[in-house]
Amino acid sequence: MTAGDSTVPIVALIGRPNVGKSTLFNRITRSRQALVDPTPGVTRDRHYQRVVWEEKSFILVDTGGIDDNPEDALVGHIRDQAMLAIDEADIILLLLDGRDGLTAADREVVELLRRSEKKVFYLVNKIDGPEHETPLLAPFYELGVAELWPLSAEHNYGFPSVMEALCADIDSDRSEVDLPPETVKVAFFGRPNVGKSSIINQILGEERMLVSAIAGTTRDSVDTLVTRGAYSYLFIDTAGIRRRGKTTEKLEKFSILKSLAAMHRCDVAVVLLDAGTGITEQDTKVIGYVLDEGKGIIVLINKWDLLEGDSKRQKAVLEEVGRVLPFLGFAPILTVSALTGYGIKRLFPVIGGVYRQFSATFPTAALNTLLREAVEQHSPPIYKNKRLKFYYTTQIGSCPPRFVVMTNSSKGVHFSYERYLINRYREGLGLDKVPLQLVFKDKESQRRKK
Repeated sequence: MTAGDSTVPIVALIGRPNVGKSTLFNRITRSRQALVDPTPGVTRDRHYQRVVWEEKSFILVDTGGIDDNPEDALVGHIRDQAMLAIDEADIILLLLDGRDGLTAADREVVELLRRSEKKVFYLVNKIDGPEHETPLLAPFYELGVAELWPLSAEHNYGFPSVMEALCADIDSDRSEVDLPPETVKVAFFGRPNVGKSSIINQILGEERMLVSAIAGTTRDSVDTLVTRGAYSYLFIDTAGIRRRGKTTEKLEKFSILKSLAAMHRCDVAVVLLDAGTGITEQDTKVIGYVLDEGKGIIVLINKWDLLEGDSKRQKAVLEEVGRVLPFLGFAPILTVSALTGYGIKRLFPVIGGVYRQFSATFPTAALNTLLREAVEQHSPPIYKNKRLKFYYTTQIGSCPPRFVVMTNSSKGVHFSYERYLINRYREGLGLDKVPLQLVFKDKESQRRKK
């Protein structure tokens, strides 16, 4: 059963070099992540970031400019990157340069977009005020598009109107209303050909997914609703995440965005490693994405059948994973085989255990008792000639569990003492399988707000 496309939509910035895409990217994301430089072609590859604007969530992609400059050896690469965005994005922001006027390259891009049948916002940039609209917009009416949006990405003119219209086009209800109550959303991640689809087939006991020995077969997220007894699970099989330098095939280059969108909506992320090749740098990056999103995580070492009877190699692989991922001590690690079915039965109980901790809530009284006992057992350090004090604690969220601790100096909480408190919370609350977040706030600053 397919639950529908409930991934975060992808919004792509398209346009010629030096029209202001990176400046607009920075304004939308409220950041300086994209390199802004007056030299054309600075943005060679896609930059992307998840954005929440007026309670609407989307992934924004900044692409390299579409150009035909024969002197630039990377023009073909940049063009390919931009074409990927046109192919795979849900909404496109085409940025045009109001100062340069309409160019042949602009016309070509507009024709490509017309054929794509995607929702497109035609933004005419570098219009700094209403007095410039009439003369600078005039050439672009030749394009015959439904609406032109005057904009100054640098000075904010027209920007609020563009964002209001963009958010109106983003569906905040992404088709998960039909899921049974308390459905656990489980997404499977990993490098191409690590066995994600095969693992799901083993779990389901039937060939519901396309399984192939060709890396990259799954090019988009596929949802399968599974009911086991009284529990429901939404399994999300994602495209393989591959290192950028190794991505050469057209659709595969864009799959990381689809995977990150799926990661945003899952509760538990199952990251597959390959027992034959061991853990790679790209595996650690995938796990890093999961941790950044604050999701529950389970590590599956697949293809364990390749090491059958080789206890020395089995031990070496497990030690390698532990050595490379010392920061992931809380995550369950299972050895499985999608080919033989070895270890698959253990997965459901582990998913259940991780989700229960991931969504757990705790009474404030119990939390304050835990904090008091932790401080009594190990006194806080002295900061600026004063002993740190912790007044009270409360839970401020779940999925993952988040707690605030009020103190007389949040800046004085050393990393080592923070780690001590996190370990005490894990032990005292039984949160040994999920990420846990502690936030320290100054009591005085809370008083000033009142």
